[in-house]
Amino acid sequence: MRIGPGPAPSKTPRQLDFSSNLQPHLPPIDPHSSPAMASKLFSVPRVGRQLVHQLPKPQYRAFSAGSQRFSDSLSVHRNKPYNNPTIPFKFSEQNLTLADEILKRYPPQYKKAAVMPLLDLGQRQHGFTSISVMNEVARMLEMPPMRVYEVATFYTMYNREPVGKYFVQICTTTPCQLGGCGSTAIVKAITEHLGITPGHTTEDGLFTYIEVECLGACVNAPMVQINDDYYEDLTPESIKSILTALKDAATATGAGADTKIPAPGPASGRDTCENSAGLTNLTEVVWNPETMMRKDNALDAAPKQ
Repeated sequence: MRIGPGPAPSKTPRQLDFSSNLQPHLPPIDPHSSPAMASKLFSVPRVGRQLVHQLPKPQYRAFSAGSQRFSDSLSVHRNKPYNNPTIPFKFSEQNLTLADEILKRYPPQYKKAAVMPLLDLGQRQHGFTSISVMNEVARMLEMPPMRVYEVATFYTMYNREPVGKYFVQICTTTPCQLGGCGSTAIVKAITEHLGITPGHTTEDGLFTYIEVECLGACVNAPMVQINDDYYEDLTPESIKSILTALKDAATATGAGADTKIPAPGPASGRDTCENSAGLTNLTEVVWNPETMMRKDNALDAAPKQ
C-alpha cells in the first residue's frame, strides 16, 4: 500500500548489484580491471546453487531386494492389535531354563551381552519379535528398553512382523542368479506355487516368502533358507516338491501325520558342496600323520643301546 504522492514502487524483481550492495562505501568495480575481486564476487551465485543441491532428499535403500514390509518402513514401532505393549509375554518354563543357560555364559556385570540370543529365543517362542518380547528381554537383562529396540531393529534376522509357519527366504544375489537354473527361475516357481509375491504370507498362514541377500551357500546356488534349514542346488521342480511336502506335513492328520519332510541340503544328490563332476584335484594319497610320525612315548618303549 502506498501513502502520499510520489512514484509507484517498481514491481520488477530486485537485481543484485554486488559492487554497491556488498561494498557500499567503495566505488563500482570494473571486472576487467580486477579479475580476482570479480571472481570472488561472482562466486556468490554459484554458492547459492550449491546450497540448493544440498537440500534434503528422500533416502532410499540402494541394495535392498526385499519388500518394504520387512525393511526400512519398520524402523519405528507402531502399536497394532497384534503387537503392542499391553500384550503380555513371558518365557515358558523350558525357555526360562535355556535363558538361564545362556546367561551363565557371561559375567553377571555383562549379562546384557545376552541380548541377541534372548531375542532369538523369544522370537522362536512367540513367532516374531514383538514389542512385548523386547520389553521382557530388557527386563531380564536390566537394560533400557531402547537399547534392546536398537538391536532388534538393526538385525534383519529379527522378524518384527508375524511370519508363517515356514519362513522361506530366497537368495537373489549374483551367484544365485548365475548358478544352476538361476534364482529368477526359483522365484517364479515359488510365486506360482504359493500364489503370493515376495514380502507376503499365504492366506492359510503356512508360508511367508521374501527375497534376501547372500546366505553364504554360493557354491550350491540357487538355494533357499526355510526356517533354519538350507535347501540347495534347486530347480523349479525340486522347490515345488519341497513346498508341497512341507504343506502336507503341516496339514496332515491321522494316518498321514507321518508325512516325510525333505532333508535339507543339496537337492542334486551331491555331498555338501563337493564338485558335481567328482574329485578333480588333491587326487594323491592323503598324508596320514598316524603312519608318518611316531607315537607318544615311543622312545621310552624302544630298547636302550
